[in-house]
Amino acid sequence: MLAPEHRKLLIIEQGIAALVINVLLNGGIAYLLFRSMAKVPLWGDSSAGGDLLITAVLLPLLTCLIVSRIIGKQVRDGKLPPLPTRLIPASGWSHRPTLQRGLFLGSCALLLAALPVVAALSLANSASFEAMSFVGYKALWAGLLAGAVSPIIAWWALADASRTHSSQTTHESTHQATRPITQPATSPTSSEIVRETIGAP
Repeated sequence: MLAPEHRKLLIIEQGIAALVINVLLNGGIAYLLFRSMAKVPLWGDSSAGGDLLITAVLLPLLTCLIVSRIIGKQVRDGKLPPLPTRLIPASGWSHRPTLQRGLFLGSCALLLAALPVVAALSLANSASFEAMSFVGYKALWAGLLAGAVSPIIAWWALADASRTHSSQTTHESTHQATRPITQPATSPTSSEIVRETIGAP
């Protein structure tokens, strides 16, 4: 069972909030890119197809690089509790470097979220789109993509940071357990003091 802080992270912060933020962010970027165009072509220098393909790779990659760093710092600073040892995966993608995780998710998004959409538009002979219609579609599409990949990114980052925290804690405990114990100096008894005073053996 996940702690309330972990459920909040995965469901609220990296699920719902990530979806809303990316709807606004990607909608704003698309608006700035295409606001001067009456129609957005499917292919070309400033095109719907190219925009979707690029976003599919960059959104998971950049999210992974940023979110993983933030979660790692939160765990190190004690602002986010680490996972219990029994919940930390023994293997898998949480053990891979952050860049590799981001590229993997970007590749998955490209294959599963962008290419099928672009292929369907091409097969439907959709040569161009109303600019504001595409801006709205792009915003919703990017928000849904972020809502799908961000919880995965957060889970991997949390597991990675928790494993590092657990290893450090175990190392410190072992170091303290193996530290030699210094016996306190004992005070001489009264009989020893008398024998030393009179020089008795």
